[in-house]
Amino acid sequence: MDASNSKPRNDDDRRETASERADRRWTELIQEVRVAQTGVQILFGFLLTVVFTPRFAELGDTDRKIYIVTVILGSVTTGALIGPVSFHRIVSGRKIKPQAVVWASRLTFVGLILLLCTLTTALLLVLRVATHDSVVPWLVTGVVAWYLLCWFVLPAWVRHRYTTAG
Repeated sequence: MDASNSKPRNDDDRRETASERADRRWTELIQEVRVAQTGVQILFGFLLTVVFTPRFAELGDTDRKIYIVTVILGSVTTGALIGPVSFHRIVSGRKIKPQAVVWASRLTFVGLILLLCTLTTALLLVLRVATHDSVVPWLVTGVVAWYLLCWFVLPAWVRHRYTTAG
């Protein structure tokens, strides 16, 4: 406890109770999820319409399989990224918000991994249909590397650099 304030200090020097911290972390998480949800819902909605276009009948077996995998990935990604909202609604009022934040955060992380997979397969499909070029795997690999750098490598590096003692 800090003598100047009756609230305990937590590890990041904020003066907030465990409940206040859980509320803040929940609000931050939901803001993050909103960004990812919007993108995946637009992509998934678009993917659902592709099968009804005249060009779909012209796709080869490989492209159809990539499309099916992409739609399934889009669906499970949507589920993972909407999951935290459902999770909160079901456990709300049970006085377990800190645990709910942890589980909702895990669902969001899984959703981000699935979003990476969905975007990868969608890009692969679009580039294969658009170009039929041997450079497509290299383009997709480059974009995936960019996603990995932006979404995971850079944040992990910053986290390590600025939070590791020494």
